[in-house]
Amino acid sequence: MNQFLLNFSGGFFYIPEDKSSYIPAAIEFVILIIIVFATYRWIRRIAARQADKAQHLEKRALQERDERMAREKMLSEIQK
Repeated sequence: MNQFLLNFSGGFFYIPEDKSSYIPAAIEFVILIIIVFATYRWIRRIAARQADKAQHLEKRALQERDERMAREKMLSEIQK
């Protein structure tokens, strides 16, 4: 138990006296947040394009199905 407390008091949980050592970490954090945000926007843009393509294909497939059903209906009426 004492070893566990020592890890948090002096070794593992270190808070430096000179707070300027936080600056590189803060800069890296900001850069990573910008990269994450840019990646998120890029993925959303690609997903939107794919959704538009899928919607277009669905409309085309439904239109072709309706045209085929209309032709089959006309043929069945003619054969009667």
